[in-house]
Amino acid sequence: MNDVRNLGILAHVDAGKTTVTERILYLTGATHKRGEVHHGTTVTDFDPQERDRGITIFAAAVSCVWAGHLLNLIDTPGHVDFSDEVERSLRVLDGAVAVFDAVAGVEPQSESVWRRADRYGVPRIAFVNKLDRVGADLDAAVDSIRERLHVTPLVVQLPIGAEAGFAGVVDLVRMRALVWADELEVGPVPEELKPEAVRRRLLLEETVAELHPAALEEYPGISPETMEAALRDLTHSGAGVVVLCGSAYRNRGIEPLLDAVVAYLPAPQADPSAPLAALVFKIKERLAFLRVYSGTLRKGTEVLDATAGRTERVGRILRVQASRHTEVERAVAGDIVAVVGVKGVRAGTTLCDPSAPVLLEPPVVAEPVVSVAVEACRNADVERLAGALARLVEEDPSLAVRADPEVGQTLLSGMGELQLEVAVERIRREHGLELAVGRPLVAHRETVVRGVTGLLYRHVKQDGGAGQFAHVVLDVAPADDGFAFGSTVVGGRVPREYVRAVEAGCRDALASGPLGGHPVTGLRVTLTDGATHPKDSSELAFRTAGRLALGEALRASTMALLEPVVEITVTVPDDAVGAVLGDLAARRGQVSSSVARAGTVVVTATMPLAQVFGYATRLRSRTQGRGTFTTRPAGYAQVAS
Repeated sequence: MNDVRNLGILAHVDAGKTTVTERILYLTGATHKRGEVHHGTTVTDFDPQERDRGITIFAAAVSCVWAGHLLNLIDTPGHVDFSDEVERSLRVLDGAVAVFDAVAGVEPQSESVWRRADRYGVPRIAFVNKLDRVGADLDAAVDSIRERLHVTPLVVQLPIGAEAGFAGVVDLVRMRALVWADELEVGPVPEELKPEAVRRRLLLEETVAELHPAALEEYPGISPETMEAALRDLTHSGAGVVVLCGSAYRNRGIEPLLDAVVAYLPAPQADPSAPLAALVFKIKERLAFLRVYSGTLRKGTEVLDATAGRTERVGRILRVQASRHTEVERAVAGDIVAVVGVKGVRAGTTLCDPSAPVLLEPPVVAEPVVSVAVEACRNADVERLAGALARLVEEDPSLAVRADPEVGQTLLSGMGELQLEVAVERIRREHGLELAVGRPLVAHRETVVRGVTGLLYRHVKQDGGAGQFAHVVLDVAPADDGFAFGSTVVGGRVPREYVRAVEAGCRDALASGPLGGHPVTGLRVTLTDGATHPKDSSELAFRTAGRLALGEALRASTMALLEPVVEITVTVPDDAVGAVLGDLAARRGQVSSSVARAGTVVVTATMPLAQVFGYATRLRSRTQGRGTFTTRPAGYAQVAS
């Protein structure tokens, strides 16, 4: 297990994740030709839509060997619409490389995936990419890592040359120069860089000594061996983040990055001899991708689906290389593999030894915020469409399908407009279906602005046999988020089990608000009094009373409609800023910052998600095709009246 590294490549869209992965595969001998994103020849972006669009859509697993270590890599998407793919990958990883653009620094999705990695406690190292670009600045990128991610960067390299003249790095741990011409050349630090290299080495020593006791004992003059051990400990604990730099496109900086992966990121903590426990994190084309946490999984083994409570038989075990698969006889603790034959599993399913059942925590699934109506153009294709939609949801839990009873339409919901476009295109390509697609709709919520107090509701029902009797008194008030329930009933007027039933009834009522039948959030309900009947009171009666009472209370309260909002980051030429700001204001955007950067301006604003639909076309026309934008969810806000 000490010779295995399970890691992900994380970043904002276009920061260079896939190119980094391609260079890693090439340098480790896993491939014999360097793939390029712009040529559609990369190993991990093998789906036709990924090659057409030039972005990563689906997380892809690959394996390679470096310095005697097996590296299992997952290249993850950078676009916010596919962040659920990142979430599910992070759940099964031991470490990650976060890639940052040397010009842009920490971008919105970089920050978002970093927070997701925090949630799962995944140790990371940072790679500042694209140092060959005009305006590239390692120090500025490091400052943004410190300020936006709130971590301590441990910079272990100094660039040699700048922008188009970037040729290599000074290794500050071992004080040597790494220069790339045709191949990597290792030599002494150039004379003109020695003073700066010594200064930066001392800064690194100071920072590490403050955080690590063993390094402090040797300070100043920490040995390379002690420095590497300290950097490894700080990476594992999250107290610091090792920062390297380079240009993946120009094949500069990848070898030391691989060395850092081996030296600093953790090996799996697993026991191959323990009972089997594995977590399925992805379903793709009838393959179940899983991480084995303990035990050994063998071909033909019967395993327990602990999530559903049924047994499945593993038909085949595959070592995955993006779109290619190699069959193996077994997978041991720490492995990431795909299996065939476990037909009923979903992402988040635990597979385990039937004699030692265990349930692993599944990845968090985001709630869809955008919907489109989809219908088959031919009546004969209705059933085929239903099957295609079911398969989509099986493979991507962030998608949802439901029937809208009011209009009789089938709604496909997801995290964003692009994700839904990709899903619809997959149905057309893979199933040969002609579809009619409606305009995207956002998922609204309702909330309490001003509540009510002392609302009395009596539920009495008598229709032969045992009756139903429940009296409840509720106070309803606004809350910051979600739903909170409490009880101030004294004297046993409402028994504890009936209080729980009232809470369950109130939760039932949250499914449909009075303004438009949208889910209700942002309220606090307090049960202040009630009454029971010795024969006719029951949990069912009080649950019904809670549901109907809260429905009546919401109708009596002052309610407001909420809409999903996003933080949008727009990068435009400085001569188009005025037009873009005016357009953002027309779309109800509220600008929070505007930063000039190398001939461009980066504008950050908060805007209703509904206003983002069609914005790409509008931005292109306002900037002659030179503007770009990204978004990330920013919660909900009241709809302007």
